[in-house]
Amino acid sequence: MTRWAIVADLNRCVGCQTCTSACKHANATAPGIQWRKVLDFEVGEFPDVSRAFLPVGCMHCDEPPCLDVCPSTATGKRDDGIVTIDYDKCIGCAYCAVACPYQARFRVDAPSSAYKGRKMRHEVLREDPTRIGVAQKCTLCIDRIDDGMAQGLTPGIDAEATPACVNSCIAGALYMGDVDDQDSNVSKLLKENRHFRMHEDLGTGPGIYYLYDGEIGDSSAIEPAPMVAEPAGLAAVSSQLQTSWDWRAAANFTFGGTGTGLFAATVLAATFAPMLWVAQFLAMAFVGVGLFCVWLEIGRPWRFLNVFLHAKRSWMTREAIAAGAFFAFGGLGWLLGSVPLAVLAVLSGFVFLYCQGRMLNAAKGIPAWRQKGVVSLLFSTGLTEGAGLLAILVAITGFEGSDLRIITLMLIGLVALRHILWRSYRTALGEVGAPLGTFNALDRGYLNLSTVSQTVILVLLVVGLFNPIALIVAAALAVVTGWAFKFTLITKAAFNQGFAIERMPARGAGKSATGIKPGWTTA
Repeated sequence: MTRWAIVADLNRCVGCQTCTSACKHANATAPGIQWRKVLDFEVGEFPDVSRAFLPVGCMHCDEPPCLDVCPSTATGKRDDGIVTIDYDKCIGCAYCAVACPYQARFRVDAPSSAYKGRKMRHEVLREDPTRIGVAQKCTLCIDRIDDGMAQGLTPGIDAEATPACVNSCIAGALYMGDVDDQDSNVSKLLKENRHFRMHEDLGTGPGIYYLYDGEIGDSSAIEPAPMVAEPAGLAAVSSQLQTSWDWRAAANFTFGGTGTGLFAATVLAATFAPMLWVAQFLAMAFVGVGLFCVWLEIGRPWRFLNVFLHAKRSWMTREAIAAGAFFAFGGLGWLLGSVPLAVLAVLSGFVFLYCQGRMLNAAKGIPAWRQKGVVSLLFSTGLTEGAGLLAILVAITGFEGSDLRIITLMLIGLVALRHILWRSYRTALGEVGAPLGTFNALDRGYLNLSTVSQTVILVLLVVGLFNPIALIVAAALAVVTGWAFKFTLITKAAFNQGFAIERMPARGAGKSATGIKPGWTTA
């Protein structure tokens, strides 16, 4: 079987960006969008300075995270390893962009020009409206490969069948070929040179290999060294705050969790108190507002039905299906006053809430999201927020004292559980490491899930067993701190994976040096 891959020789690359220009010319990408670019790593202090240039782009992974998360099946993977996008199916949700650990996905929401004024003639001629509002990325010049092979040419050997970036490299640093063919040009290079693949620990199987050292004596003489964190002067390659999902996506997680939590708390409270039907309506309204906000964010909103096309893999698709069931059962239950239908709505809401957690967990490009504990933490804070809103409603509507105390005790238990899960999540994140900006965002301020803020809430809740005013204040704080945490998690702590280089290449007669992972730390 054929598996196309690119090999980049870091000892040869001079950082000229010719491959970047060739890619832009061949694919007519929008201003500021570079499917292929070259990063500049420089570390050390004079005279001991190491420098490397690193070509990056879509890795055309063996296990592409973008493929798994795509709800519309717009992302595909060919048998030869090339990862594709169907612009006519894509809804522009940018889920693939946050899932990609290589920052290789882009979404352009409106046509633009290089000089912010009148478009140049070539921009008008080559403008592609199908790429507006949808995901786009490197295609490995798939048209050149397919057309060349149809003529009997060999990609990576014959220029007409080889990607533009490889053809243009003035230093002979880029090679392209079939890694499944042991006699191919790239296979021979990998046999003869030490190499690595970026973020290989994530299990994506990236299709770009980096040569960092020619074979000098014993191949085990230089082992890959541990990464070091936060070298100075590497802002361009360090972890950056993702911009693909903004407050509208955060609203979906915020209100979706609160709404399903409120619905569940209302039905549970009905086992010992009257059913508060207005709370059920409010719960569905919360979920509806959250989904409407995320609909506003997608690049092609009128294709939203395509979100249902990938139930086999995408947690976003599963979330949409669960939301439909929640509204169906919840709406009918509310109209008919049916408790059994309300129970089915609760179960659907739990599935919806679980899917939201798994949506974040599947985004391999955001370390704060892919941490395992994020699923249980999101689930627990949704239930806590829902119970908090219910406590406020019942305190205002004047439930009997015993019923109100039961709800208060339920809220105390949920706040305590949420904090335990938060501490577990935060500790685990600190052990495996994450971008420094992630820790700064999560630990900043007072309206968070810290021990101090949650202790204050628990103390007020205990007082609230006997004082409705204290209960309302505590319940409001329980809700607000949950909302603040989710807003922070989506919009302020969501730093991407950044770029790492496992080994700085050998230069001249030197040997390779310790690699770097800029912007990362353990805390």
